[in-house]
Amino acid sequence: MLASLAKHGIRVNDVARNLSAAELYELALRFEKGTAIVDSGAMVALSGEKTGRSPNDKRVVDHADSRDDVWWGNINIRLDEHVYRINRERAVDYLNTQERLFCVDAYAGWDPAYRMKVRVICSRAYHALFMTNMLIRPSLEELESFGDPDVVIYNAGRFPANRYTTGMTSPTSIDLSLERKELVILGTEYAGEMKKGVFTVMNYFMPKQGVLSMHCSSTEGEDGQSSILFGLSGTGKTTLSADPKRKLIGDDEHCWSDNGIFNIEGGCYAKVNNLSEAAEPDIYRAIRFGSVLENVVYDPITRAVDYDDLSITQNTRGCYPIEFIPTAKLPCITGHPKHVIFLTADAFGVLPPVSKLTPAQAMYHFISGYTAKVAGTEMGVKEPQATFSACFGAPFMVWHPGVYAKLLADKIQKHGASTWLVNTGWTGGAFGDGKRISLKATRAIIDAIHSGALESASYTTEPFFGLAVPDAVEGVPGEILKPQQTWRDPQAYAKLATDLATRFRANFKTFEDGVSQEVKDAAPPARADG
Repeated sequence: MLASLAKHGIRVNDVARNLSAAELYELALRFEKGTAIVDSGAMVALSGEKTGRSPNDKRVVDHADSRDDVWWGNINIRLDEHVYRINRERAVDYLNTQERLFCVDAYAGWDPAYRMKVRVICSRAYHALFMTNMLIRPSLEELESFGDPDVVIYNAGRFPANRYTTGMTSPTSIDLSLERKELVILGTEYAGEMKKGVFTVMNYFMPKQGVLSMHCSSTEGEDGQSSILFGLSGTGKTTLSADPKRKLIGDDEHCWSDNGIFNIEGGCYAKVNNLSEAAEPDIYRAIRFGSVLENVVYDPITRAVDYDDLSITQNTRGCYPIEFIPTAKLPCITGHPKHVIFLTADAFGVLPPVSKLTPAQAMYHFISGYTAKVAGTEMGVKEPQATFSACFGAPFMVWHPGVYAKLLADKIQKHGASTWLVNTGWTGGAFGDGKRISLKATRAIIDAIHSGALESASYTTEPFFGLAVPDAVEGVPGEILKPQQTWRDPQAYAKLATDLATRFRANFKTFEDGVSQEVKDAAPPARADG
């Protein structure tokens, strides 16, 4: 289906709109170097030099209409509107040099009351298939009446930004204009920039309607009760949402409105490093015809993917339509959650595997957004490093984190949801000494939350973080519930736990002006007795 993009300044005659996966495969294989089909039927694509997002190159246009709304700083870096127009024209000029362009018209948000119409304009079939998978695909009738989009993405990622343009710090620039509802991409072919660009837009416009946008997964039980799982990369958010006992609402981006929970996306974007059918069968089997694998290594003869080979990047990824997961619920909408779960991968090995949070602790840990990098993942990292990302998704937040935290607190209180902190990281010692909490144990904890078993459990408050820890969880070794009991050296545990608690308090100072005294008091105790 051909489309005219003249209203966007695009003069290319050959514009392919909303092509099928098969058509996009053919064009990618013909014209894009490094593209292949592997034995599962998935398309393999290379994203070029950038194999991950470039958060330091993200800019937001400083405009009078939104200036007082935006949380300015290292996350949302100001961009002069004139410079934005230069970069936009640079992107449009590049797109106009192409013989063929792709246009994807689709939706963000499964609830028709809140969904936004998104248009993606790009020069790579790989990018078109990626966004076809990640957005909500319109029916033929909806496509015919699609009309003007609410959001437009100009992906000129093969063409660099001009480093000598005011405000540019590299050849990469991802520029968002909230007033024009446009995203301009220069100097990076990493497809995740488009996905997270849409999420950033939703993170601005949804709170204006009293809707909480969230970096979380969501599932629904047989009883119709739902839960949401927040977590940064590597905490298990996608893995734990692929639960054969529950329906999948979505694995990454959701909104909580007065109607309940709805997924923003039409697909899933999963890490596939060390992927195996035994450990993650649903995700493994979803990598088939119509899916995209990014930057993976495969055997050129058998076309079998080696998911353990991370020589191109540690950040190998796969994207697929959500209906490729057999437990997916369509449409991806559910009721108000009964449980709100915060996931963290504590590489220090000091947080308990599960703890029940008070309302004030819920706000505190939501704003903190803690997880940890492990030693060996970066040059010079000799020990675990604490990572705090507000609301478990700071790079995509536009408003101050307190806005999202207040919305979450209000909705938890209104709908009576229980809140939990679940550690999927290490026990018996820090990374390199202890061992990672097994996926089996974590699934047993999540099952106990969903079944209601932990609501009536007995609890003990541990001294370093003030967390209420259950005394027993069915299917979980009792000793790991109290992490200090798993360490050979209790003094070493106490020292590291005290150190992490101190880092929590230091990080939260940034947010203290915007929260109540009750939330401030939910911080780890300044001194621990244990």
